[in-house]
Amino acid sequence: MLLVLRLIARAPLSLLHALGSVLGWAIYGMSPTYRRHLRENLAAAGLHDARIRRGAIASAGKMVMELPAIWFRPHRDVVNLVRSVEGAEAAYAAQRAGKALLFLTPHMGAFEIASLYAARDMPITVLYRRPKVAWTEPLMKAGRGRNNVRLVPADLTGVREMFAALKRGETVGFLPDQVPGRGEGEWSEFFGRPAYTMTLAAKLAERSNVACFLAFARRLPHAEGYSIHVRPLPAALAGERATRRINRALEALVRECPEQYLWGYNRYKTPSGAPPPPQ
Repeated sequence: MLLVLRLIARAPLSLLHALGSVLGWAIYGMSPTYRRHLRENLAAAGLHDARIRRGAIASAGKMVMELPAIWFRPHRDVVNLVRSVEGAEAAYAAQRAGKALLFLTPHMGAFEIASLYAARDMPITVLYRRPKVAWTEPLMKAGRGRNNVRLVPADLTGVREMFAALKRGETVGFLPDQVPGRGEGEWSEFFGRPAYTMTLAAKLAERSNVACFLAFARRLPHAEGYSIHVRPLPAALAGERATRRINRALEALVRECPEQYLWGYNRYKTPSGAPPPPQ
């Protein structure tokens, strides 16, 4: 399988994205559950534009097909796919001031490339969730854990390692919009609906030695590469819960490029054993 993925990785990005668009529409057509989630989530966010819906369908397939190129091309070639970076100056300034960096990268655009690009300039510890299909884990670790990227599992051991990295003044990152397990989250509004939201991101962002930023890699038109956009976590509003602060920031980020968010992800599910959402 690794050999097959390395062969696919050599294909032009334009071909991978073209095939990805076809794949995205095929999944949309064949899976009523996926189709329902995508439509419901877009509607909840007030995004009724058919152009955004079509873009999201194709983008989900592109995300799958570009993975081999991001994971298995030489690191320098992957970094060179990033054509521009916007907003990173504030993060570098915080780092120079002695702050550890926390990057929150949602399921948006080519999120897999963000940590690999960051690793060009700094070591980064990335939290990952073990896949349900066990044999894919070595492929994931081989693709993500390169150069200065250190992968740690989303369990107690991994969380401890992330805290240790932050204490050393290093950089950490993870996906803040994954549905956490029982006891690892709380219900918080996300695009107008209660979503079981991890508390870890909020706890880390509130540490005095941490500067928190949101980042995503936008796919450029015509498969020309990617542009990375970095945004500081906004200040909390009066009386705002920490998890809502994170979700509000994510909402603003998603609205910058809604057609590249993974709207088909079942963000509003109730994890096994978790309390039901508030009525």
